[in-house]
Amino acid sequence: MHKILVTGGAGYIGSHTIVDLLEKGFEVVSIDNHINSFPASIDAVQDFTGKKVHHYEVDLCDMNATEKVFQSHSDIVGIIHFAALKAVGESVEQPMLYFNNNIKSQLNVLHCAYKYNVKAFIFSSSCTVYGTAEELPVSETTPMQEAESPYGRTKQIGEKILKDSHQSGNLNIVSLRYFNPAGAHISGKLGESPKVVAMNLVPVITETARGKRQKCFVYGDDYNTRDGSCIRDYVHVMDLADAHEKALSHVLEGKNESKYEIFNLGIGKGVSVLEAIKAFERTSGIKLNYEIGPRRLGDIVAIYADSSKAHKLLNWRPQYNIEDIMSTAWKWEIERTY
Repeated sequence: MHKILVTGGAGYIGSHTIVDLLEKGFEVVSIDNHINSFPASIDAVQDFTGKKVHHYEVDLCDMNATEKVFQSHSDIVGIIHFAALKAVGESVEQPMLYFNNNIKSQLNVLHCAYKYNVKAFIFSSSCTVYGTAEELPVSETTPMQEAESPYGRTKQIGEKILKDSHQSGNLNIVSLRYFNPAGAHISGKLGESPKVVAMNLVPVITETARGKRQKCFVYGDDYNTRDGSCIRDYVHVMDLADAHEKALSHVLEGKNESKYEIFNLGIGKGVSVLEAIKAFERTSGIKLNYEIGPRRLGDIVAIYADSSKAHKLLNWRPQYNIEDIMSTAWKWEIERTY
């Protein structure tokens, strides 16, 4: 049984990935400082999988505390590094917070990965590294443009750090550039539950429908898109969880072609903000109260993925569409207890 460290394990994608790992026979160590997550998500994972998670409340910017986890689990063979602040708008308002947290925590985990001879390091990257891409869909060879936000910049820097460091030691690294994670576990027992005000579109939609918000704002309807609103590639969180396990196994089984690889993860179809709202209305039968507002600083016009490399080399194909995303997110919103 391989022991895997998941940083940001109580967070949205981290907790769903832990479920996937446990169900596929891995042993999991989790680290999270709960700055934007709840310990209850780890409890939920353990309750409905019936399996133990070694969970530590640790700030990864604290090197000593981080290393103590590795000392307690010297048999960790793989790391999936999710831990990071991730709100585009907040990063524009507080860039130094994002640079300090996201880069420092990554460096500390990477240092321990080399020191304790970890074999695989899976990095949670983002489509934001492409900036405003000149061609769509974007592939792994699409040149990076200027980042549109400090959050995107931290992911660009994070990838460059990994690319520069992979030459030394035996660590094998995979950067997964995924697009817009959304949806919830099909059980309704696990979903997106940030401590701070939700900023991602899907939870904003479900919270509005639930009456937790007065209305949903659409930031701009004058973009050069088919309906004027921004276009994104929404990928179900359990499809992403599956991709992380596949990338991890790809490395642990020695199938990686080089010590540093990059994969896009997306459905491959762009969905506009207004189309996403309509998909929710279709699946829930609820008319959403939304309002068109001005553009939001840091947003790019449109982006969606060419994920053919992941299809071919990882044998990964998304199983869920935008309607599945909305129906599972709505089930979670109705049933959530934290």
